Amino acid sequence: MTALRPGQQGHALDVSAENIDDARINVVDALRGVALLLILLVNVWYFSSGYAFQLVSDPSYGALDRLVAGAVELLFAMKAYLLFSFLFGYSFTLQLDSAARRGAVFGRSFLRRLTGLFVLGALHAVLLFHGDILTTYALLGLVLLAVRRIEPRSALTAAAIIVGVVAFLVGLAAVLGAAVVPDQAAAVTAGARSTEALRGGLGDVVLEHLRSLPAMLGALAVQGPLAFAAFLVGLAAGKHRMLAAAHTHENLLRRCERVGYPVGLAGATVFAIGGGTANMTGLMVSILTAPFLAAAYAATLLRLFTRRPRVADALAPAGRMALTNYLGQSLICVLVFTGVGLGLAGHTSPAQTLLIALTIFVAQVAASYWWMRRFRYGPFEWALRGWTHSRRPAMRR
Repeated sequence: MTALRPGQQGHALDVSAENIDDARINVVDALRGVALLLILLVNVWYFSSGYAFQLVSDPSYGALDRLVAGAVELLFAMKAYLLFSFLFGYSFTLQLDSAARRGAVFGRSFLRRLTGLFVLGALHAVLLFHGDILTTYALLGLVLLAVRRIEPRSALTAAAIIVGVVAFLVGLAAVLGAAVVPDQAAAVTAGARSTEALRGGLGDVVLEHLRSLPAMLGALAVQGPLAFAAFLVGLAAGKHRMLAAAHTHENLLRRCERVGYPVGLAGATVFAIGGGTANMTGLMVSILTAPFLAAAYAATLLRLFTRRPRVADALAPAGRMALTNYLGQSLICVLVFTGVGLGLAGHTSPAQTLLIALTIFVAQVAASYWWMRRFRYGPFEWALRGWTHSRRPAMRR
């Protein structure tokens, strides 16, 4: 989920409590389903062209192509992974609650879960997508486990400090003249070479991923702390069970929209016009304002799901098997864009690339709905749960 370089609950005590719990699960999963779409809309560019990783535009792009690509950068880059990270922190509190109800030792099983995530992420980064975020989540999860008893107010304060420090450091680098892309011509040449490698066979694709990993690790120096800040916000929201009954927080959600959209869109405009993550100043502005836009998106979606529960019902299955769908997105993109499959890398316009991404997501929503009517977990969720708890969970409903 690149932005820079690219269980059921326990038995309810009564019917009303059970209904609230079911709504909370549905809303969280539906929100996660939308986050999957936003992540795909950002990640797909790194499959469709080698230029995206080099932070330069494909020289063949025309004015309309640049407008479409810029719109995606403005609306989704630096925002999608924040929403997904927020949900990771929120879901962490649900896992804590579930373990407490069962009287289970949480730390040991969560460590096994993080180990499984790390292994999956490492394989994903090498075989499918060098922009993997699972390994980062696994490592940051260790810190989240260590601070799990933090008070909500302290968590929010820590998140704000982290964002402020990262923005300050990036701004300082901009003042000192640091450049993300020091040689534009060299970056264009590297983009052409990377695109050609993506059109090769599996060996070429894997080698390109391995060659890209050092740059990805450098990008995570910014993305990692910001993801952890979103973890903390999700942790604070989870401790207050804010998504358990989103309709009771209508005023808060409206405030998020009233503040988040003007501030977030203004910052996103500066970010996109300035060259996206290739520009230090624009990046600093986005670091400070992207959380506002991500919060506004979440608020609007929560209000929508509350008023239109059928929309949440349609999206929730995709969110319930988010790990499978995340990995599935990468596999499908490999088969569509690289030489392992159709070899379309470098041959699709931005509009066509977006259409492919939307088609993939619609197919995943439909497939997830079919799957979750028959099975308790997605395939990778089932495997990870089995590893986490050292036993084979029941798969069929």
